[in-house]
Amino acid sequence: MSHIVTIQVEVRDLDAIKSTCRRLNLKEPVHGRTTLFETEVEGFLVELPDWLYPVVCVLDTGELKYDTFNGAWGDEKHLHRFVQMYGVEKATLEARRKGYSVVEQPLGDGSVKLSVNVGGAA
Repeated sequence: MSHIVTIQVEVRDLDAIKSTCRRLNLKEPVHGRTTLFETEVEGFLVELPDWLYPVVCVLDTGELKYDTFNGAWGDEKHLHRFVQMYGVEKATLEARRKGYSVVEQPLGDGSVKLSVNVGGAA
């Protein structure tokens, strides 16, 4: 049986963040504090390509905090790609933890199709 699922992503899993960074060839995230505009935030800092400031992953709330100054300090396409790949990595990690196999297929529109086989290895 096939199901189409749309998910809203909360970034709460450090292992999935690390996997996403490796997948996108980003530096390993580090825990720290940074100032975004006039607000100091703490969490796991992810450096996206050509961004002036890091994205801060606040695991307790699942929020991402960032400041691109309306795109002047970073192209949000990199953020969208990070969130998309985080969702893929998190879903894959959870499926595999339960013993399911996962097949990933990139689609022409930039989305990703994940097929989870509950019946065993693929």
